[in-house]
Amino acid sequence: MAGIDTTGTDETRRIETLARLAASRAEIRRVLEPPPRVSPGDGPDSGVSGSGSFPRSRTMKLLLSGRGAGTVGAVACGLMIARPALALRLLRMLPAGAIGRMLLVKAISALRSNRE
Repeated sequence: MAGIDTTGTDETRRIETLARLAASRAEIRRVLEPPPRVSPGDGPDSGVSGSGSFPRSRTMKLLLSGRGAGTVGAVACGLMIARPALALRLLRMLPAGAIGRMLLVKAISALRSNRE
């Protein structure tokens, strides 16, 4: 076995594997990250940067989107089924007035969009 050089082939395989991993990570990142939204007034000459819009964090953007509301609802239902005492304790900590207003505004806007 003294005449066989496996370090070159091992290194080549390692480099190929790392390249494939980098390509798959880039593809996953491209699929999972939402495309940047550009509003009509946010052109390159408007002076408004895309990072100045609200909400800035991806977590808040997810929670305020339609998919996020479904996700939060599913998690809340799962928590209510699995641990009802903990779910009720967490529910008491939420500001009921603010959440009620938010749900009322969403319901009214949904009704208005259905009429149009």
